[in-house]
Amino acid sequence: MQKDLGNYRKSYEKSALMEDSISDNPMQLFKTWFHEVEESDGVDEPNAMTVSTIGLDGFPKNRVVLLKKFTHEGFIFYTNYTSEKGKAIASNPNMCISFFWPNMERQVIIKGKAEKLANNLSDGYFESRPKGSQLGALVSNQSNVISSRTVLEKELSQLEKKYENKEVPRPDYWGGYLVKPLSIEFWQGRPNRLHDRIRYTLQEDWNWKMERLAP
Repeated sequence: MQKDLGNYRKSYEKSALMEDSISDNPMQLFKTWFHEVEESDGVDEPNAMTVSTIGLDGFPKNRVVLLKKFTHEGFIFYTNYTSEKGKAIASNPNMCISFFWPNMERQVIIKGKAEKLANNLSDGYFESRPKGSQLGALVSNQSNVISSRTVLEKELSQLEKKYENKEVPRPDYWGGYLVKPLSIEFWQGRPNRLHDRIRYTLQEDWNWKMERLAP
């Protein structure tokens, strides 16, 4: 079975990305773009990002994860540290995260290093989650093979009774990562496939070098 997708074409004409109209700091530009995507109401989850790691088997793997916070230091998300993703990061903290906002014809591609958040920060976020999500973190032995969904549902039911009138503790195998960027590329679609690509690269003096890339 095959399907030819060669005729899928679109002209990108919604915006431009010019050096004289953007910040010298990529985190400020990211903040601006993220706000514009939020205001556009054209993306259900603007904080959905693709997280790419190098697995213990040597293969890269991508998956969609939700960004939960960004600061001047970088990008924060939460997961199970013993999952396939967590094990990959423990072995090789170099990773890539990317955002695709098709309604704005934009992408952002970030290369950086991941490090675990301090326990108190992971505690604070875990406490803010709905109780069902907290229990879900306890139930799921993430990335491991299970015999059926019934296993999960049975465990959840037992934990719901156990913590009916109690606070749910954050398991020590669950928490946050901060991805500190080393380079951030902003991609803006343009007509005739002559897209705008601006890359910021962190220098030894902690300033950012801005360069335009050929599309």
